[in-house]
Parts: sequence; structure tokens; C-alpha cells
Amino acid sequence: MSSLAFMLVVFSGLMHALYNLLIKRSQNKTVFIWWLFLVSSGLLLAILPLLPGVPRFEPQALVLAGAGAACFVLYHLCTGHAYRRGDLSVTYPLTQTSMLYVPLWGVCFLGERPAPFGIIGIILVALGAYLTQMRRLRRAELLRPFRNLADHSILAAILAGFIYSVGAIIDKKGVENYSPLSFTSLLIFTMLGFMTANLLRPCHRPQIFAEWRQNRWYILAGGPLMAGSFLTFRYGLSLAPLAYAVPVRQVSVIAGVLIGVLFLGEPCGRIRLLAAALIVTGVCLIRLG
Repeated sequence: MSSLAFMLVVFSGLMHALYNLLIKRSQNKTVFIWWLFLVSSGLLLAILPLLPGVPRFEPQALVLAGAGAACFVLYHLCTGHAYRRGDLSVTYPLTQTSMLYVPLWGVCFLGERPAPFGIIGIILVALGAYLTQMRRLRRAELLRPFRNLADHSILAAILAGFIYSVGAIIDKKGVENYSPLSFTSLLIFTMLGFMTANLLRPCHRPQIFAEWRQNRWYILAGGPLMAGSFLTFRYGLSLAPLAYAVPVRQVSVIAGVLIGVLFLGEPCGRIRLLAAALIVTGVCLIRLG
């Protein structure tokens, strides 16, 4: 993995953690995220005409962006359902199972061949992300998320991980065939369209301007962070194997833990420290790979 790709993906993960901090502090998270996408789209629409060349919005790019946007919107819906109905310490690790699928898709559909160091790094990152919300290091605790596979929250979390992995391979195909700026712009515009359709439901409409009045400064700060995170990840993805880029972005988990401890007063026990150490070690091995 090249130094430039590595730095772009790490920077994307850091920005991802920062705008998620703002989401945590919002009132209505669905409406707040919609506002972030609206601000991100406005920034891109303002920037695109100033750049040399005209972005290519070809039919195939529209299809890929639409499919990718559908995957990521479904991912958010599934994780939201899982977190509302289930215990976070059970559902969150299962949403991270995407990192188990992504290397497989990379090998099967993209012809990627991760190096031995890279494979070990991917496993360590996946394990670290899985351990993040664990309560104690015991075998029963490690297997707890898989005990009740009939539970709707468990199924939603597993489905979220799978859907994200499908979206990731669509992302990779998009940035392979089109410029990351063009494809990312299409992706954000399409996701905004899907989320606007969701916001038209009566339960959300009264909250749109209330959320703006209460959190306008968070929205104005979070929009550029979201756009920057989307863009830098896809520029990094265009330069690196899919099997490496997705795990490296898990530095956002470490940043999220630090933000939670420093700004939200969340505890940071030995398990979280171990998880962070595993992720850092895994990311370093991926960089070597």
C-alpha cells in the first residue's frame, strides 16, 4: 500500500470519527445526517465548476453510484435498527464483519492478492474492531453476539456488515473506471436523494428546521468533514487494494474511542486499549504489506 494511499485513507478515517462525534451530539440523527449530506452536496456543486475539465456522468457511472448509494443507505438503516433493538456490545461487533467479506470479494472479483503481512494485518484490525464494545475477555463474551441468531437486531447487524462489503466493491469499481471526484460527487448526490425520500415521511418533516435551528453550527462543520472523508477515502481506494483500504479506515475506531473518552466522558478500559493496540498493529502491518 503506497504512502499516499495510506495517508488518504487514514485521514478519511479521522474525519469520519469527527463528523460522527457531531452526529452523536445531534437531536434527531436521521435529520442531522440528511443536513450533512445537503451541505456536502452544496460544497461539491460549488467546487465542480471551478475545476479543470467537466466531470463525466456516464450511464454506467450513474448505475454504480446508485447501487453504491443504495448499499450505504441500507447499511445505515440496518445498523440503526440493530442499535435501537439490541445491545450495542452485541450488535456493533457484528456490523464489523464487513472486513471478513471485503478481502474475499477483492480476491474473487478484483484479482487482488494480499501479501502475508497484509493478511495478518487485516485479521488483527478485524479482531480489534470486534473487541471494541466487549465487556470482558472471556470465551463466552466473545461468542455472545452469535448466540441468538434468530434475534432481529442480530440479523440486522450481520446484514449491515454484508451490505457494506457489497457497497465497498461497488465503490472500488467506480473509482477504477471514473475519477474519484466525479464518482464521489455522484454517490453523495444519490445518497442525498434516497435520504430526502426517507425524510418526506410525516415523522421526520416537523424536525427538519428544528434540527437546523438547534445544531446549525454542527451541521456547517460536519458537512465539509463528511465531504472530505468521502473524497479522501475514494482517492485512497483508487490507489490501493480494496482488501487493504477498508481495514485501514478502521483507525476511525481508535479516534472514536479517544473522542469518547476526552469529550463524552466515556470509560476506556483495558479491552478498549487492547482493541486499539490490535488495530494500530494491524494497520502498520497492512502498510508494510
